[in-house]
Amino acid sequence: MRIIIIGCGHTGAGLARELSLAGHAVTVVDSNPSSFERLGPSFRGGTISGVGFDRDVLIRAGIERADGLGAVTSSDETNVVAARVAREVFHVPKVVARVYDPRKAEIYRRLGLQTISPVSFGIQRLAELLTFSQLERVHSLGSGEVDIVEVEVPPFVMGRTVKDLTVPDEIRVVAITRSGKTFLPTMGTVFQVGDRIHIAVLATSADRLKALLGMG
Repeated sequence: MRIIIIGCGHTGAGLARELSLAGHAVTVVDSNPSSFERLGPSFRGGTISGVGFDRDVLIRAGIERADGLGAVTSSDETNVVAARVAREVFHVPKVVARVYDPRKAEIYRRLGLQTISPVSFGIQRLAELLTFSQLERVHSLGSGEVDIVEVEVPPFVMGRTVKDLTVPDEIRVVAITRSGKTFLPTMGTVFQVGDRIHIAVLATSADRLKALLGMG
C-alpha cells in the first residue's frame, strides 16, 4: 500500500517505520525537516517538508495515488483538516486522524471521520488493567469501540454452550483454542476444561461480559 503519514513526532515516526518494515511505500510529511531524524537510517520511505494539509504538499507526497493517510501531528485541528482534505478532496480510501480531545473525537466520528483519541484509549486501557485483569485484551478495533479479549474458561461457564455467552450486537465468541488448536465454534459448542475463549465485545459491555463469565 502507498501510505502518507502527516507528522513525524514519536508516534508518526514509529508508525512510519512499522509500516515501512511491513513492506508498504510510506511518505512522511512534517513542517520541521529535523523531525525526520527520528525515522532512523533504516527507513526506506520518502519525506516531504511542508504543512500537512497544504494541497500542493499533499500532491508532492503522492496523495493522488495514496491508499491511506494517517494524520498524527500534535495539533487536533491540523490532523482533522488534513484528514478531511484527504478524504473529501482526494478520496483516499483509508484515512485516520489522531484527536487528543475525546469530545472532539466523538463529534468528528459522528460526522464520518475516522479518529482515535489517545486520551480515551489510555483511560480505557488503564481502567482495564486495574479492574479487568482476568480478561486479556489482544486487539482493539475501530477507535476502541470493540475489543477482542481472551480468557481461560472459568468454572462458572464450564459445560455451558457458546449461546450462553452470546448477546446480540454486544458479545460474541469468535473462536476457541482447545488442546493447542483453534477453531470456530457453533452456538451449540460446549466449553471444556482448558479451553481458551476468544470473544468480541463492545467496550461498553465489558461489565456484562464479566457477569456472564462469573467474574462480576
